[in-house]
Amino acid sequence: MTALIVCHFVLAACARPLVRALGSRAFVILALPPAATTVWAATQWNTTASGGSVTWSWPWMPAYDVTVELRLDALAELMVLLAAGIGTLVLLYCASYFTGRTPQLAGFAGNLLAFAGAMLALVLADDLISLYVFWELTTVFSYLLIGYDSEQKHSRRSALQALIVTTLGGLAMFVGFLLLGQTAGTYRISAILADPPPTGPAVSIAVLLILCGALSKSAIWPFSLWLPNAMAAPTPVSAYLHAAAMVKAGVYLVARLAPAFADVPVWRPVVIVLGAATMLLGGWRALRLNDLKLVLAYGTVSQLGFLTLLAGAGTRDTALAAAAMILGHACFKAPLFLVTGIVDHAAGTRDLRRLSGVGRALPHVCAVAVLAAASMAALPPLLGFAAKEAAFEALLHGSTADHWALGLTVAGSALTVAYTVRFVWGAFARKPGVEDTPVHRVGPAFLAPPALLALCGLVLGPGVEWTDRLLSAYADAFPPSPYPYHLALWHGFGTALLLSAVATAGGAVLFMGRTTVTRISRRIAWPTADSVFGHLLLGLERFSLQLTGFVQRGSLSVYLATTLLVMLAGQLTVLGVDRPWHGAAAPRLWDVPLQGAVAALTCAAALLCLTVSRRMKAVVLAGLTGYGAALLFVVQGGPDLALTQFCVETVSMIVFVLVLRRMPVHFQESVSTWRRAVRIPVALAAAATLGVVVWVAAAARTADPAGAAMVEEVSHHGLKDVVATILVDLRAWDTMGESAVLAAAAIGVTSLIYLHRRTEEPPREEIRGRTAWSVTSPGLTGLPHGDEGAPERGWLAAGSTLAPEHRSIVFEVVARLLFHPVLVLSVYLLFCAENMPGGGFVAGLVAGLALITRYLAGGRFELAEAAPLQPGLFTGLGLFVSTGVALLGLADGTVLHAWTHHGRLPLIGEYHIGTPVLFDFGVYLLVLGVVLDIVRALGARIDRQIERAVIEKAAARTAAAGTGAPPGTLPGAAPGTTPGAAPGTGGVAE
Repeated sequence: MTALIVCHFVLAACARPLVRALGSRAFVILALPPAATTVWAATQWNTTASGGSVTWSWPWMPAYDVTVELRLDALAELMVLLAAGIGTLVLLYCASYFTGRTPQLAGFAGNLLAFAGAMLALVLADDLISLYVFWELTTVFSYLLIGYDSEQKHSRRSALQALIVTTLGGLAMFVGFLLLGQTAGTYRISAILADPPPTGPAVSIAVLLILCGALSKSAIWPFSLWLPNAMAAPTPVSAYLHAAAMVKAGVYLVARLAPAFADVPVWRPVVIVLGAATMLLGGWRALRLNDLKLVLAYGTVSQLGFLTLLAGAGTRDTALAAAAMILGHACFKAPLFLVTGIVDHAAGTRDLRRLSGVGRALPHVCAVAVLAAASMAALPPLLGFAAKEAAFEALLHGSTADHWALGLTVAGSALTVAYTVRFVWGAFARKPGVEDTPVHRVGPAFLAPPALLALCGLVLGPGVEWTDRLLSAYADAFPPSPYPYHLALWHGFGTALLLSAVATAGGAVLFMGRTTVTRISRRIAWPTADSVFGHLLLGLERFSLQLTGFVQRGSLSVYLATTLLVMLAGQLTVLGVDRPWHGAAAPRLWDVPLQGAVAALTCAAALLCLTVSRRMKAVVLAGLTGYGAALLFVVQGGPDLALTQFCVETVSMIVFVLVLRRMPVHFQESVSTWRRAVRIPVALAAAATLGVVVWVAAAARTADPAGAAMVEEVSHHGLKDVVATILVDLRAWDTMGESAVLAAAAIGVTSLIYLHRRTEEPPREEIRGRTAWSVTSPGLTGLPHGDEGAPERGWLAAGSTLAPEHRSIVFEVVARLLFHPVLVLSVYLLFCAENMPGGGFVAGLVAGLALITRYLAGGRFELAEAAPLQPGLFTGLGLFVSTGVALLGLADGTVLHAWTHHGRLPLIGEYHIGTPVLFDFGVYLLVLGVVLDIVRALGARIDRQIERAVIEKAAARTAAAGTGAPPGTLPGAAPGTTPGAAPGTGGVAE
């Protein structure tokens, strides 16, 4: 089973090269996985029909009792045969429907096959969690398939509508799954069905939520709006998703859970009432539409209501009828959609008012359509008739509610006959006053898939008894019936046959009065659900705009104050109600007086931030608070934390300085006296409250601290650094998640700078040109120019871009001499983390500081020489290494399992290396890439913006003066010079 599912996704990933090489013929290759699945399912027929099952299990999250369980039983056998068999035929049909020149064909092919794999896994899933995962995968792939023609607004809107409706239902269903799994004590579906939890409020709520997901997936009213609009998808998608696969998922889930939960009080009213209403509303709407696909779409909505009613009725005979109807519906609705695609392909239209004489021009296509339509209208001797007879007979011998449902289904069946005849008449009949529609010939390969499905409906009508054993194996899961029904084409004359005749006659009458019916239908029509949905979305957008305008006022101080006030109110409420400080040990002011001194200086720096008006002063003071926290770590005996804090604070201050180059010197927000009087108390109160909360939380400890146990565990493995071991071994999951978040945040921030592309590879000839580092204040006289005052030796690779009057030779020499030792120090910090302060994070920051020093000394070209590789390479490689090491642990059955190798090398002696070091190396690369990316974005990229602005200003000044300037000369610089300046020395004149 798993191999077949995986094959679908693997071959789907290969769809693009296959389509490029073979064109539309690639669909024949892509049809192999579902074809193999069909053959495999056929070989399991006897096992499942005898009441047996085929299972497979893999523990996914053992601690939470979550496993990936697959199970093939009678119901799953039916769904697998439909999903895989019809999927095979639809993919073969695509080979004729599309051409090699069809745009975006490769993506469509891959998505269609991946959807087939997700649907296969969904019906085989035997645990609620994995069923939900594959359920949402079908939602995502259906979104991509419906929105295939993304250039059309209608396609995009239809795809988004289907995604919103089915996803909201899926989320409600997921909550229901969690409630049901917790109540039952297991998430395994077969175990829940074998021993369902007792009915109670939790089970009732879970059932309602699960039904929301099932009904939204199967387009049951009031969720039926998305399916007709999904006809914007190509016809093969409609034939597969909306006849045999996706929309059947909800019916399948109802059928799967009905044996255990049909007796829950909320089950039958919801399923029977909404199913019957959907059957009538969909059938009535189909009588007044003129697009053949829309007629079938609303007919599908109607049939899905009928299927839901039967599957959820909760008796053995209705379950048998539901299974037979699921099979029959797939065998007649899929070929009708495929025939509609052929007609559209051959005639160029699906409007039944413009089609005329197509039946005579395409007699074979017409014959296939008539055969499938006769089954949909439940005419003997086709499968649809046998299934409809079984449904009538089951409801006839049911409860009072079943009798009411029977009357509604007879009325719905009459509507089904009417729109079926209207479909055949509209597509193939010759109409008075309408010229025959010109069509082109249809090849046998194009017609073969729908013809084969229609023939299945014809053969399985008289041969429906062949399916009785399999379908009864599912139906027998319900309480036994006194007189169990068995599938057969003919059960003699009786009430069920009479009701079938009444439905057929009623449908014929409705068709003959189609003009009057259409007029009445349009006169009494309610607002369409699509219109209601559109108005709801529009109202939601307007409300969100109003709310955003009220809340998001563009003031960071207001946002921060709001956050602090909400936090303050919540914490004070909890503290006032619980009074948790009773019995808590009184806090100590300090362990040593030095802590108090450092804390006082740190608080003083924080308070001084409130008094300054210059941005640079505020940054320096905020940085001092960070350094003060690092000193507290030193005093407390946490060198790892202190080292990390020092590095983070240094990098943060440099980033602030780089950003401040493009911002005004002073804060421009005017703060009134009363606002300042409010802000200071709020800040102080929030700080004091957090301090009390931290004290209360620490004083509430009842268990022994975990520190001693961690130290013992670390020393047991011959290590000394507990902090580093926690980060890369004991809590490596947290570190990996935080690394991914760090990478995503850095990429998001720097992407705001790189609006078009992220590459930063200056041409070599530009290195001797003008840069932001050569923008000077106008006309400094008395200073040497060019090589006259330059040092005899160039200490920097890009030293030629720097202006002599702004060069710091000492800084250049120090930067060049310390660059490689600092990199070596970063590697030392990486590898010494097992026994000394260090680790991948701080080592990456130290390496980043080395690159920052080169940038500060020589500008963006110097940074490009020092780090010629793209930051994304380091970031991606770091994530790859960390993730690879994590997955390597699966060799021993656990993600992130630690491995250690001991060996001996010449000259070095004994050594050992473990996977935590490799994991830490991935963190090192990631942090280095993030720092480099930020420096290039906020440093080098902003340099380019400054250069561009200065050049444009110089050009404007020159044009205004009416004089020319020699190329390569900036205003205020002598001709022939290459001026320059270093940041931090006043080099930017703006």
